[in-house]
Amino acid sequence: MTIKSMIQEIRLRSSRVVQDGSSLVAAAGDEADGMSQSCWAHMPQELLREVLVRIEALESEWPSRKSVVACAGVCRSWRLLIKEIVKTPEISVKLTFPISVKQPGPRDILLQCFIRRNRSNQSYYLYLGLTSALTDKGKFLLAAHKWRRPTCTDYIITLQADDMTKSSCSYVGKLRSNFFGTKFTVYDAQPPHAGSRMTKSRSTRLMNLKQVSPRVPAGNFPVAHISYELNVLGTRGPRRMQCVMDSVPASAIEPGGVAPTPTEISLTSMDSFPSLPFFRTKSNNAESIQSGPLVGHRDGALVLRNKSPRWHEQLQCWCLNFHGRVTVASVKNFQLVASPETGPAGPQHEKVILQFGKVGKDLFTMDYRYPISAFQAFAICLSSFDTKIACE
Repeated sequence: MTIKSMIQEIRLRSSRVVQDGSSLVAAAGDEADGMSQSCWAHMPQELLREVLVRIEALESEWPSRKSVVACAGVCRSWRLLIKEIVKTPEISVKLTFPISVKQPGPRDILLQCFIRRNRSNQSYYLYLGLTSALTDKGKFLLAAHKWRRPTCTDYIITLQADDMTKSSCSYVGKLRSNFFGTKFTVYDAQPPHAGSRMTKSRSTRLMNLKQVSPRVPAGNFPVAHISYELNVLGTRGPRRMQCVMDSVPASAIEPGGVAPTPTEISLTSMDSFPSLPFFRTKSNNAESIQSGPLVGHRDGALVLRNKSPRWHEQLQCWCLNFHGRVTVASVKNFQLVASPETGPAGPQHEKVILQFGKVGKDLFTMDYRYPISAFQAFAICLSSFDTKIACE
Protein backbone atom coordinates (compact mmCIF):
# COMPACT_ATOMS: atom_id res chain seq x y z
CA MET A 1 0.00 0.00 0.00
CA THR A 2 1.43 3.37 -1.01
CA ILE A 3 1.53 6.39 1.30
CA LYS A 4 -1.04 8.14 -0.90
CA SER A 5 -3.51 5.25 -0.64
CA MET A 6 -2.93 5.04 3.11
CA ILE A 7 -3.79 8.72 3.46
CA GLN A 8 -6.97 8.23 1.44
CA GLU A 9 -8.05 5.31 3.64
CA ILE A 10 -7.40 7.35 6.78
CA ARG A 11 -9.58 10.13 5.40
CA LEU A 12 -12.41 7.65 4.90
CA ARG A 13 -12.09 6.55 8.51
CA SER A 14 -12.39 10.13 9.78
CA SER A 15 -16.18 10.18 9.44
CA ARG A 16 -16.41 7.25 11.89
CA VAL A 17 -13.72 8.32 14.33
CA VAL A 18 -14.50 12.02 14.67
CA GLN A 19 -17.75 13.47 15.96
CA ASP A 20 -17.26 16.67 13.99
CA GLY A 21 -20.55 18.25 14.96
CA SER A 22 -19.77 18.62 18.66
CA SER A 23 -16.38 20.37 18.63
CA LEU A 24 -12.74 19.55 18.03
CA VAL A 25 -13.14 16.37 20.06
CA ALA A 26 -11.51 13.12 18.93
CA ALA A 27 -13.53 10.04 19.69
CA ALA A 28 -10.93 7.74 21.16
CA GLY A 29 -13.05 5.32 23.13
CA ASP A 30 -14.04 1.73 22.50
CA GLU A 31 -13.44 1.94 18.75
CA ALA A 32 -9.87 3.14 19.27
CA ASP A 33 -9.22 0.42 21.84
CA GLY A 34 -10.54 -2.18 19.46
CA MET A 35 -8.15 -1.07 16.74
CA SER A 36 -5.11 -1.09 19.02
CA GLN A 37 -4.22 -4.65 17.95
CA SER A 38 -4.84 -4.06 14.24
CA CYS A 39 -2.25 -3.72 11.48
CA TRP A 40 -2.48 0.05 11.83
CA ALA A 41 -1.13 -0.16 15.37
CA HIS A 42 1.87 -2.26 14.33
CA MET A 43 2.96 -0.17 11.36
CA PRO A 44 6.74 0.59 11.41
CA GLN A 45 7.33 3.82 13.34
CA GLU A 46 9.39 5.48 10.59
CA LEU A 47 6.69 4.87 7.97
CA LEU A 48 3.91 5.82 10.36
CA ARG A 49 5.58 9.10 11.26
CA GLU A 50 6.10 9.98 7.60
CA VAL A 51 2.43 9.29 6.83
CA LEU A 52 1.19 11.32 9.79
CA VAL A 53 3.52 14.24 9.05
CA ARG A 54 2.23 14.36 5.47
CA ILE A 55 -1.39 14.23 6.59
CA GLU A 56 -0.81 17.03 9.10
CA ALA A 57 0.82 19.17 6.40
CA LEU A 58 -1.79 18.46 3.73
CA GLU A 59 -4.88 18.85 5.91
CA SER A 60 -4.02 22.30 7.22
CA GLU A 61 -7.52 23.81 7.21
CA TRP A 62 -10.93 22.80 8.51
CA PRO A 63 -13.05 20.86 7.64
CA SER A 64 -10.41 18.62 6.03
CA ARG A 65 -8.28 18.86 9.19
CA LYS A 66 -10.62 16.39 10.86
CA SER A 67 -8.42 13.71 9.26
CA VAL A 68 -5.66 14.76 11.67
CA VAL A 69 -8.08 14.36 14.57
CA ALA A 70 -9.09 10.97 13.19
CA CYS A 71 -5.49 9.78 13.29
CA ALA A 72 -5.31 10.53 17.00
CA GLY A 73 -8.33 8.28 17.52
CA VAL A 74 -6.91 5.17 15.88
CA CYS A 75 -4.85 3.83 18.78
CA ARG A 76 -2.48 4.89 21.53
CA SER A 77 0.71 4.81 19.44
CA TRP A 78 -0.90 7.00 16.77
CA ARG A 79 -2.19 9.37 19.39
CA LEU A 80 1.24 9.85 20.93
CA LEU A 81 2.81 10.53 17.54
CA ILE A 82 0.11 13.01 16.56
CA LYS A 83 0.61 14.88 19.84
CA GLU A 84 4.29 15.25 18.92
CA ILE A 85 3.60 16.31 15.34
CA VAL A 86 0.76 18.77 15.90
CA LYS A 87 2.20 21.96 17.37
CA THR A 88 0.48 24.47 19.63
CA PRO A 89 -1.41 27.43 18.10
CA GLU A 90 1.52 29.66 19.07
CA ILE A 91 3.71 27.83 16.54
CA SER A 92 1.31 26.29 14.01
CA VAL A 93 -1.36 29.04 13.96
CA LYS A 94 -3.92 26.20 13.92
CA LEU A 95 -6.61 24.98 16.31
CA THR A 96 -6.82 21.20 16.08
CA PHE A 97 -7.77 19.54 19.37
CA PRO A 98 -9.97 20.72 22.29
CA ILE A 99 -6.90 21.74 24.29
CA SER A 100 -6.10 24.28 21.55
CA VAL A 101 -8.77 26.64 22.92
CA LYS A 102 -6.89 26.74 26.24
CA GLN A 103 -3.47 27.38 24.66
CA PRO A 104 -2.11 30.86 23.77
CA GLY A 105 -2.61 32.02 20.20
CA PRO A 106 0.08 32.86 17.61
CA ARG A 107 2.63 35.56 18.40
CA ASP A 108 2.84 37.38 15.06
CA ILE A 109 -0.73 37.47 13.77
CA LEU A 110 -4.27 37.72 15.10
CA LEU A 111 -6.23 34.46 14.90
CA GLN A 112 -9.55 35.41 13.34
CA CYS A 113 -12.75 34.11 14.96
CA PHE A 114 -16.34 35.26 15.25
CA ILE A 115 -19.18 35.02 17.75
CA ARG A 116 -22.85 34.39 16.95
CA ARG A 117 -25.44 35.53 19.48
CA ASN A 118 -28.78 33.79 19.94
CA ARG A 119 -31.10 36.22 21.73
CA SER A 120 -33.93 33.70 22.14
CA ASN A 121 -32.00 31.36 24.44
CA GLN A 122 -29.30 33.83 25.62
CA SER A 123 -26.49 31.75 24.17
CA TYR A 124 -23.25 32.64 22.40
CA TYR A 125 -21.23 30.51 19.99
CA LEU A 126 -17.55 30.97 19.10
CA TYR A 127 -16.31 29.87 15.66
CA LEU A 128 -12.92 29.82 14.01
CA GLY A 129 -13.01 31.79 10.77
CA LEU A 130 -12.16 29.57 7.80
CA THR A 131 -11.72 32.44 5.32
CA SER A 132 -11.08 36.16 5.50
CA ALA A 133 -14.73 36.76 4.59
CA LEU A 134 -17.28 37.36 7.34
CA THR A 135 -19.86 35.07 5.75
CA ASP A 136 -18.31 31.60 6.14
CA LYS A 137 -19.88 29.12 8.55
CA GLY A 138 -16.67 28.68 10.51
CA LYS A 139 -15.49 25.84 12.74
CA PHE A 140 -17.29 25.59 16.09
CA LEU A 141 -15.00 26.08 19.10
CA LEU A 142 -16.93 27.04 22.24
CA ALA A 143 -20.43 27.86 23.47
CA ALA A 144 -21.69 29.92 26.40
CA HIS A 145 -25.06 30.26 28.08
CA LYS A 146 -26.16 33.17 30.23
CA TRP A 147 -27.65 32.35 33.63
CA ARG A 148 -29.13 35.23 35.64
CA ARG A 149 -28.94 35.02 39.42
CA PRO A 150 -30.27 37.39 42.12
CA THR A 151 -26.92 39.09 42.74
CA CYS A 152 -24.81 38.17 39.70
CA THR A 153 -24.77 36.69 36.21
CA ASP A 154 -22.93 33.54 35.11
CA TYR A 155 -21.85 32.64 31.60
CA ILE A 156 -21.22 28.87 31.51
CA ILE A 157 -18.65 27.99 28.80
CA THR A 158 -18.55 24.50 27.26
CA LEU A 159 -17.02 22.60 24.36
CA GLN A 160 -20.45 21.47 23.13
CA ALA A 161 -23.28 23.63 21.82
CA ASP A 162 -26.06 21.30 22.94
CA ASP A 163 -25.10 20.90 26.61
CA MET A 164 -24.26 24.26 28.20
CA THR A 165 -24.46 23.46 31.91
CA LYS A 166 -21.80 23.30 34.59
CA SER A 167 -22.58 19.62 35.18
CA SER A 168 -21.65 18.84 31.57
CA CYS A 169 -18.54 16.80 30.80
CA SER A 170 -17.68 19.49 28.24
CA TYR A 171 -17.66 22.31 30.82
CA VAL A 172 -14.38 24.26 30.60
CA GLY A 173 -15.03 27.40 32.65
CA LYS A 174 -17.30 30.34 33.34
CA LEU A 175 -17.54 34.12 33.53
CA ARG A 176 -19.20 35.68 36.59
CA SER A 177 -20.27 39.32 36.92
CA ASN A 178 -21.28 41.45 39.86
CA PHE A 179 -24.78 42.94 40.17
CA PHE A 180 -23.90 46.15 38.28
CA GLY A 181 -22.06 44.39 35.46
CA THR A 182 -18.88 46.38 36.14
CA LYS A 183 -16.62 43.65 37.50
CA PHE A 184 -16.14 40.13 36.15
CA THR A 185 -14.09 37.09 37.06
CA VAL A 186 -13.07 34.39 34.59
CA TYR A 187 -12.87 30.90 36.10
CA ASP A 188 -11.12 27.93 34.51
CA ALA A 189 -12.36 24.40 35.22
CA GLN A 190 -8.80 23.12 35.55
CA PRO A 191 -5.65 24.69 37.02
CA PRO A 192 -3.93 26.89 34.39
CA HIS A 193 -0.53 26.41 36.02
CA ALA A 194 1.13 24.77 39.01
CA GLY A 195 0.14 26.35 42.30
CA SER A 196 -3.26 27.59 41.10
CA ARG A 197 -5.81 28.09 43.85
CA MET A 198 -9.33 26.72 43.48
CA THR A 199 -12.31 28.69 44.76
CA LYS A 200 -15.26 27.25 46.57
CA SER A 201 -18.87 28.36 46.30
CA ARG A 202 -22.34 27.14 47.09
CA SER A 203 -22.93 26.34 43.43
CA THR A 204 -19.79 24.19 43.33
CA ARG A 205 -20.78 22.30 46.47
CA LEU A 206 -24.31 21.71 45.19
CA MET A 207 -22.94 20.41 41.91
CA ASN A 208 -20.71 17.96 43.77
CA LEU A 209 -23.70 16.73 45.77
CA LYS A 210 -25.83 16.26 42.65
CA GLN A 211 -23.04 14.89 40.52
CA VAL A 212 -24.02 11.96 38.35
CA SER A 213 -20.74 11.16 36.61
CA PRO A 214 -17.27 11.17 38.21
CA ARG A 215 -15.89 12.51 34.90
CA VAL A 216 -17.44 15.96 35.44
CA PRO A 217 -14.84 18.65 36.10
CA ALA A 218 -15.72 20.78 39.11
CA GLY A 219 -12.84 23.24 39.49
CA ASN A 220 -13.12 27.03 39.78
CA PHE A 221 -9.69 28.57 39.21
CA PRO A 222 -9.70 32.36 38.74
CA VAL A 223 -7.59 33.23 35.70
CA ALA A 224 -8.66 36.81 34.93
CA HIS A 225 -10.42 39.82 36.45
CA ILE A 226 -12.20 42.34 34.23
CA SER A 227 -13.37 45.77 35.38
CA TYR A 228 -15.26 48.55 33.61
CA GLU A 229 -14.87 52.15 34.69
CA LEU A 230 -17.99 53.65 36.26
CA ASN A 231 -19.68 56.42 34.28
CA VAL A 232 -20.69 58.57 37.24
CA LEU A 233 -21.55 61.69 35.23
CA GLY A 234 -23.47 59.77 32.57
CA THR A 235 -21.47 61.29 29.71
CA ARG A 236 -21.60 59.58 26.33
CA GLY A 237 -18.44 57.94 25.09
CA PRO A 238 -16.58 54.63 24.76
CA ARG A 239 -16.34 52.24 27.66
CA ARG A 240 -13.08 51.97 29.57
CA MET A 241 -12.04 48.49 30.65
CA GLN A 242 -9.10 46.74 32.23
CA CYS A 243 -8.26 43.03 32.38
CA VAL A 244 -5.87 41.54 34.91
CA MET A 245 -4.73 38.19 33.53
CA ASP A 246 -3.90 36.40 36.79
CA SER A 247 -2.50 33.31 35.06
CA VAL A 248 -0.35 35.18 32.49
CA PRO A 249 2.86 36.94 33.59
CA ALA A 250 3.52 40.46 32.34
CA SER A 251 6.81 39.23 30.87
CA ALA A 252 4.90 37.06 28.37
CA ILE A 253 4.66 39.96 25.90
CA GLU A 254 8.41 40.52 25.92
CA PRO A 255 10.66 38.82 23.33
CA GLY A 256 11.19 35.28 24.59
CA GLY A 257 8.46 35.66 27.19
CA VAL A 258 6.43 32.57 28.06
CA ALA A 259 2.76 32.13 28.98
CA PRO A 260 1.32 28.97 30.63
CA THR A 261 0.45 26.40 27.96
CA PRO A 262 -1.66 23.42 29.14
CA THR A 263 -1.15 20.16 27.28
CA GLU A 264 -4.45 18.38 27.89
CA ILE A 265 -8.01 18.92 29.04
CA SER A 266 -8.79 16.60 31.92
CA LEU A 267 -12.27 15.07 31.97
CA THR A 268 -11.49 12.97 35.01
CA SER A 269 -10.53 15.87 37.19
CA MET A 270 -12.48 14.81 40.28
CA ASP A 271 -9.47 12.73 41.32
CA SER A 272 -7.02 15.57 40.80
CA PHE A 273 -9.03 18.44 42.31
CA PRO A 274 -8.92 18.94 46.08
CA SER A 275 -12.09 17.89 47.85
CA LEU A 276 -14.46 20.61 48.95
CA PRO A 277 -16.05 20.57 52.41
CA PHE A 278 -19.84 20.49 52.39
CA PHE A 279 -20.86 23.26 54.76
CA ARG A 280 -22.69 26.56 54.51
CA THR A 281 -20.85 29.85 54.43
CA LYS A 282 -22.14 33.26 55.45
CA SER A 283 -22.62 34.25 51.83
CA ASN A 284 -24.21 31.75 49.47
CA ASN A 285 -23.13 33.62 46.36
CA ALA A 286 -19.65 34.71 47.33
CA GLU A 287 -16.67 32.85 45.92
CA SER A 288 -13.62 32.91 48.17
CA ILE A 289 -10.12 31.62 47.64
CA GLN A 290 -9.66 28.32 49.40
CA SER A 291 -5.97 28.73 50.22
CA GLY A 292 -5.48 32.49 50.30
CA PRO A 293 -5.72 35.26 47.69
CA LEU A 294 -3.76 35.29 44.46
CA VAL A 295 -1.94 38.49 45.37
CA GLY A 296 1.42 37.08 44.40
CA HIS A 297 0.24 36.22 40.89
CA ARG A 298 -1.68 39.46 40.37
CA ASP A 299 1.30 41.65 41.32
CA GLY A 300 3.26 40.36 38.32
CA ALA A 301 0.27 39.58 36.11
CA LEU A 302 -0.31 40.89 32.62
CA VAL A 303 -2.69 43.86 32.59
CA LEU A 304 -4.69 44.65 29.44
CA ARG A 305 -6.47 47.95 28.83
CA ASN A 306 -8.69 49.08 26.00
CA LYS A 307 -7.03 51.18 23.32
CA SER A 308 -8.37 54.74 23.40
CA PRO A 309 -10.39 55.60 20.27
CA ARG A 310 -10.16 58.95 18.51
CA TRP A 311 -13.02 61.27 17.70
CA HIS A 312 -13.81 61.54 13.98
CA GLU A 313 -15.19 65.00 13.19
CA GLN A 314 -16.74 64.07 9.84
CA LEU A 315 -18.40 60.89 11.08
CA GLN A 316 -19.17 62.39 14.50
CA CYS A 317 -18.24 59.22 16.33
CA TRP A 318 -15.39 57.50 18.15
CA CYS A 319 -13.20 55.44 15.82
CA LEU A 320 -10.64 52.63 16.03
CA ASN A 321 -8.80 50.98 13.16
CA PHE A 322 -10.01 47.37 13.04
CA HIS A 323 -8.52 46.86 9.55
CA GLY A 324 -11.89 45.95 8.05
CA ARG A 325 -12.84 43.40 10.69
CA VAL A 326 -15.56 45.59 12.27
CA THR A 327 -18.25 47.30 10.21
CA VAL A 328 -20.94 48.43 12.69
CA ALA A 329 -20.46 51.14 15.33
CA SER A 330 -21.21 49.83 18.82
CA VAL A 331 -20.33 50.61 22.42
CA LYS A 332 -19.29 46.95 22.68
CA ASN A 333 -16.40 47.33 20.21
CA PHE A 334 -12.92 47.36 21.73
CA GLN A 335 -9.23 46.64 21.23
CA LEU A 336 -7.03 45.49 24.11
CA VAL A 337 -3.31 46.19 24.42
CA ALA A 338 -0.82 45.50 27.21
CA SER A 339 -0.67 48.22 29.83
CA PRO A 340 2.83 49.41 30.84
CA GLU A 341 2.37 49.18 34.60
CA THR A 342 6.00 50.00 35.31
CA GLY A 343 8.37 51.91 33.06
CA PRO A 344 7.83 53.49 29.64
CA ALA A 345 5.67 51.93 26.95
CA GLY A 346 7.47 49.97 24.25
CA PRO A 347 6.47 48.55 20.85
CA GLN A 348 5.01 45.47 22.55
CA HIS A 349 2.47 47.72 24.29
CA GLU A 350 1.10 48.97 20.96
CA LYS A 351 0.36 45.50 19.60
CA VAL A 352 -3.35 44.60 19.74
CA ILE A 353 -3.77 41.37 21.73
CA LEU A 354 -7.56 41.10 21.46
CA GLN A 355 -10.09 42.95 19.34
CA PHE A 356 -13.85 42.53 19.32
CA GLY A 357 -16.49 44.28 17.23
CA LYS A 358 -19.88 44.15 15.63
CA VAL A 359 -20.48 43.23 11.99
CA GLY A 360 -24.19 42.36 12.08
CA LYS A 361 -27.25 42.31 14.30
CA ASP A 362 -26.06 39.20 16.15
CA LEU A 363 -22.64 38.66 14.59
CA PHE A 364 -19.33 39.84 16.08
CA THR A 365 -15.68 39.28 15.19
CA MET A 366 -13.13 38.20 17.80
CA ASP A 367 -9.42 38.23 16.92
CA TYR A 368 -6.76 37.30 19.46
CA ARG A 369 -3.07 36.50 19.74
CA TYR A 370 -0.38 35.43 22.20
CA PRO A 371 -0.28 35.39 25.22
CA ILE A 372 -4.02 34.76 25.72
CA SER A 373 -6.07 31.75 24.61
CA ALA A 374 -9.35 31.45 22.72
CA PHE A 375 -11.10 30.55 25.99
CA GLN A 376 -9.77 33.64 27.77
CA ALA A 377 -10.54 35.89 24.79
CA PHE A 378 -14.09 34.49 24.51
CA ALA A 379 -14.74 35.10 28.22
CA ILE A 380 -13.49 38.70 27.97
CA CYS A 381 -15.74 39.33 24.97
CA LEU A 382 -18.74 37.86 26.82
CA SER A 383 -18.27 40.56 29.47
CA SER A 384 -18.97 43.17 26.78
CA PHE A 385 -22.42 41.64 26.14
CA ASP A 386 -23.51 41.94 29.76
CA THR A 387 -25.76 44.84 30.78
CA LYS A 388 -23.80 47.59 32.54
CA ILE A 389 -26.12 49.74 34.63
CA ALA A 390 -23.38 52.03 35.92
CA CYS A 391 -21.32 52.34 32.71
CA GLU A 392 -23.82 53.41 30.08
